Amino acid sequence: MTQSGTSTGPTPRPFGDRPLRVALLSYRSKQHVGGQGVYVRHLSRELAALGHQVTVFSGQPYPTLDEGVALEKLPSLDLYNDADPFVAPPIRQWRDWIDVLEVATMWTAGFPEPLTFSLRANRELRRRLGEFDVVHDNQTLGWGLIGIKSAGIPLVTTIHHPISVDRRIELQEARGLQRLTKRRWYGFVKMQGKVARRLDPILVPSRSSADDIAREFGVDPTTMEVTPLGVDTRYFRPRSEVERVPGRIVCTASADSPLKGVSVLLRAAAKLATERDVHLTIVSKPRSGGPTEELVDELGLHDRVEFISGINDQELGELISSAQIAVVPSFYEGFSLPAVEAMACGTPLIASHAGALPEVVGTDGDAGRLIPPGDSELLAGELAALLDDDAERERMGAAAWNRVQERFTWKAVAELTAQRYASTIATVKGAGIGSDDGVGRTPPVRTRANGA
Repeated sequence: MTQSGTSTGPTPRPFGDRPLRVALLSYRSKQHVGGQGVYVRHLSRELAALGHQVTVFSGQPYPTLDEGVALEKLPSLDLYNDADPFVAPPIRQWRDWIDVLEVATMWTAGFPEPLTFSLRANRELRRRLGEFDVVHDNQTLGWGLIGIKSAGIPLVTTIHHPISVDRRIELQEARGLQRLTKRRWYGFVKMQGKVARRLDPILVPSRSSADDIAREFGVDPTTMEVTPLGVDTRYFRPRSEVERVPGRIVCTASADSPLKGVSVLLRAAAKLATERDVHLTIVSKPRSGGPTEELVDELGLHDRVEFISGINDQELGELISSAQIAVVPSFYEGFSLPAVEAMACGTPLIASHAGALPEVVGTDGDAGRLIPPGDSELLAGELAALLDDDAERERMGAAAWNRVQERFTWKAVAELTAQRYASTIATVKGAGIGSDDGVGRTPPVRTRANGA
């Protein structure tokens, strides 16, 4: 049985005589870059702790999973690995037509993984129809999901946010030929919108995300159900044994993604560095010679900025707990695990008033401060004021921890997600499902994105 820091006591069996058999899909599951690997690991662990049988189907990079959760590898050609990206293996290593499609899309500047992973998952799951009660897709949104649904397998989908938002922001930043390559790279987004419109239910982490998905993808709002994300409080918690480092500011974000606003934070740090002793730690690995490295050079911040990557949750929790302030400077977030992780560590938070961040942080000035995105001067001023106010930082940190305990634990997320599974199974297989297969006699009431 999976050992969990957030689930205690006897294993509940809320769905009858046997647990649910869950296939959890994730087309790439890197643990410390982006939220997919984090979501898959913690949700699967807590579902297993509730007594369910969870099998994760993933392409490379494969997830880190806890005891009690099975991993089924659906390997791609791994064309975007860190060591040798954009290099296709020899033709003799291509296995089938899906591999050909993957290479051809990469060669023409597209990103094939959502489509090709979904096709592999469809092929595998249709071969094993009797092994799973429900399939849960984590934002693949490829055409293969329609095949899974048409086979009669109950299907639940999570969309964290519409990637069309990322596309729009990156296109605004791009110049010349780069605009054409960016547009081609994001060609899969059109497919994701078409697939999303044919799925029900869709789990979303926030009302803001639901509104954006409805607007960007044309998804019927009544198919979306708000199911927040959680934080692992074994690692992200206040730590009295860790001393705060004076002047340390921490940010967890994909450094080269314009969406994440790291350039705004770097400019704010440059301004602060002319006035006081500050040090910025960014949990990310910027691309060598990329825009973030160039900006650090331009601003002369080499002795004030440190990039850290490849650390585990224990080390990340300790790092966040050692900072005086955490910053989430994003232009958009469908939820923001980095914000919740900072709050869980009792670290005062400054975040953008953008996307779902106001829902996560709460009232401005209580558990965190909210400022308009993109304003480095304002961010620098807020950072300076908070660095100078010991009492306010202590108050904010305590309020943030309380908010996390009330709203954002992975156990609560797993319980709510399992209820979504049960209602979906009941819808697909009929009202008599509980008396026949032990899934549950009374499907729960669906909580729609509008709160109704």
